[in-house]
Amino acid sequence: MAGNVKPPFPYDLPRFFFEIGADDIAQQKTEEFPFECSLSLASLIDFWEYEVPRTHPTLTTLSQKIREELKGAPELLEPIDDYSIFQKHKELIDMLMSVVFPIATREHDYMAACVPFNLQVFYTTAAMQRAQAQGTLWKLVDVDPALVMRGKSLRAYHIIAKKFYGLDLDFEYPLIFAVKDERSSLTRHFKMQIEARFVEIKSPGEIEPLSEEAKSRLRANPANLNLWKEVIPPQLFEFQGFTVVNAIDVTDQEVLSSLKRDLIEKESIISSSRFNFMQEKLRTLLRKPEVILGLVAIQGEHVMPLNYGSQVDWDCEGRDVSQLKTFDYTDSIYGRASIEKRVLVIDDLETYPHRTWVEDEILTHGVRNIVVAPLYYQDELIGTFELGSPHPGDLNTMTAMRLNEVLPLFAMAIRRSLDELNTQVQAVIKEKCTAIHPAVEWRFRRAALDYLNKQKQCEMVEMEPIVFKAVYPLYGLSDIRNSSTQRNAAIQADLVEHFNLAREIIRLAYDFRPIPFLDELGFRIDKLLSMIDDGLHSGDEASALDFLQRDVEPLFETLQKYDDDVHAQIEKYRAVIDPQAGMLYKRRKDFEESVTLISETISSYLDEEQEGAQAMFPHYFEKHKTDGVDHGIYIGASLVEDGKFDMLYLKNLRLWQLMALCGSARKAEQLKARLKVPLETTHLVLVQHAPLSIRFRFDEKQFDVDGAYNIRYEIMKKRIDKAIIRGRAERLTQPGKIAIVYSQAREASEYRQYIDYLQHSGYLTDEVEEVELEELQGIQGLRALRVTVDVQKADGGKRGAPSAVAEAVKVVM
Repeated sequence: MAGNVKPPFPYDLPRFFFEIGADDIAQQKTEEFPFECSLSLASLIDFWEYEVPRTHPTLTTLSQKIREELKGAPELLEPIDDYSIFQKHKELIDMLMSVVFPIATREHDYMAACVPFNLQVFYTTAAMQRAQAQGTLWKLVDVDPALVMRGKSLRAYHIIAKKFYGLDLDFEYPLIFAVKDERSSLTRHFKMQIEARFVEIKSPGEIEPLSEEAKSRLRANPANLNLWKEVIPPQLFEFQGFTVVNAIDVTDQEVLSSLKRDLIEKESIISSSRFNFMQEKLRTLLRKPEVILGLVAIQGEHVMPLNYGSQVDWDCEGRDVSQLKTFDYTDSIYGRASIEKRVLVIDDLETYPHRTWVEDEILTHGVRNIVVAPLYYQDELIGTFELGSPHPGDLNTMTAMRLNEVLPLFAMAIRRSLDELNTQVQAVIKEKCTAIHPAVEWRFRRAALDYLNKQKQCEMVEMEPIVFKAVYPLYGLSDIRNSSTQRNAAIQADLVEHFNLAREIIRLAYDFRPIPFLDELGFRIDKLLSMIDDGLHSGDEASALDFLQRDVEPLFETLQKYDDDVHAQIEKYRAVIDPQAGMLYKRRKDFEESVTLISETISSYLDEEQEGAQAMFPHYFEKHKTDGVDHGIYIGASLVEDGKFDMLYLKNLRLWQLMALCGSARKAEQLKARLKVPLETTHLVLVQHAPLSIRFRFDEKQFDVDGAYNIRYEIMKKRIDKAIIRGRAERLTQPGKIAIVYSQAREASEYRQYIDYLQHSGYLTDEVEEVELEELQGIQGLRALRVTVDVQKADGGKRGAPSAVAEAVKVVM
């Protein structure tokens, strides 16, 4: 019967089964395997009778004994249906199998004899028996049992094709089994080599040769099982005998290949479940069921733990590993491995003579033996790989050698994970915070990382508040004098000309055809002209343009047909109207271009100067362009990641700000010859000695002062440029001058030192005014120093140059 599966064997011998149940396998074999198979020892007995005496004369005595024994066991010469005969003739079968299973290797080799194309076993080596007795589970790795059955069927056909039809198609169908030891929980992998030396193919009738056309079809489609069944009907052949299965340990190759595949996948070292799978594979590779895998990424000076198989919560003596830098690990085993660029093995941390807080923390988690390897990607240190064991000496230099093949793959995985993490962090920052100043990006990265970690655990999560406490503010303003007045004057002049052009069209049209409506329309134009001449008020510009576009311009299509003069006047009107603005945009355009030129020049200049200022000490800097440029600066310990700050840097930055405003004043002066509208710039500094706190407003995507007391500073920033000198009715800010507004005498004393230095360096003239300001709304007690920039001279000491900065430091010290 085709695909016959015999009943269970009567004595305790191991059997192979897929982990889908024996019944399922039997059903699949009955349904899918096309050939009849039966167990037979006839070919093995023939081997003893004919081959052994000829090729192995030393076994002649044993061969004679077997022949004598077989006389009393004729049932062994026939196909075997009753498996009880194996128990009855156990010693004879052992003698027969001695040429199949070498005695010298039975203790170590995993071998078994099976029914042809059936994984039911009737004879095994001692090693195979021990494996089964220890509760070992056997299953195919990543292979569908149906595909295995198909492979066996194709293999049977290829054997028939080679033996009977001369078709050698070199068919190979490897089987890899995973074997899990229930005691150690380690999984080993075996490749099954199947030897069909003792399998005979029987045919009940004469075999007809295949046509060349049939052979060509089979050569072209060697894996087409339906084609094989069509060309060679399976009922023509029967398999008798037994196959020998040899399980070769390929654990190392399989684990390494699997690790390589895993490390190519996304989130292979970020996902806890995937990371644990990799840890299990490393345990299998090293034959160490208790080792713990750890991975740490290094980005610049930042240390970022990615995953630990032990789920260790690293926190020692108040240290949070997420806040630590590479220099915190310099003296530890991690630092040593990175500095020496080699794999470091510590047999027992408890006796390690150079322990730091890092090693002490590892010991508290039960790790005694550790291997640490630095990971490099394109010659850049990108992280560390570590394996830990609770048993001293469990991991050694041989372990390190076995890891050499996978360490570059872990480095590549860390590089990819860092790139993906950076992309996620930037996406969070862009969504929640828009563009962030580089000086404080570290704080937003930390908040974004924390947000991403919490998001994995809980869907409803918000980013933590970002507040910088005890920072010192600096505010500066380069403003265009009377810009609002000049803008209104430009708008007014453009409107007057615009209305006059429209009035002339209506006048010419009325002269040609004096109809009352045109006279009334001219009256309304004259009335609006009179209103514009008296001065513009809020909404006047919009209502005037609306009148022209609604009541006047729609008439032009009809009016231009009245007379050539009317047509010419309308063309003149259209020629001077800006098509985008829909209005006469001449004087206002000149004014806007002049304002833009000044603002862009000063803004670009400040950006260039900021590069040098940031190099002195990192600080938060923001600027806004309107009619001029205002900038805000914050500096302090909380703004820098390492928290190290000295008042020297605040003083240096205040001096830098004055020097930058002097440069802005000179740039504005140099632009005057290029301006279409003559404009003057004024410059102002607001001094705040007391520190304050700033908070990032996620809804407004910007920083703002934090706390009611600090609001006073924001109010001063908005109103100070309108300040009047007490008793003089004179604006504090004047062209070519810098006003330094302060409220405490010690602030004036500090700035007088800077002024003295800048006068000496050629930035300022000798003139210094000290004035008291009129009370602003809600603000009183302000005073100011007013100095004049020497705009005619070239820059004194180049800002940012070593000589100027060094001299400035001497002054402020």
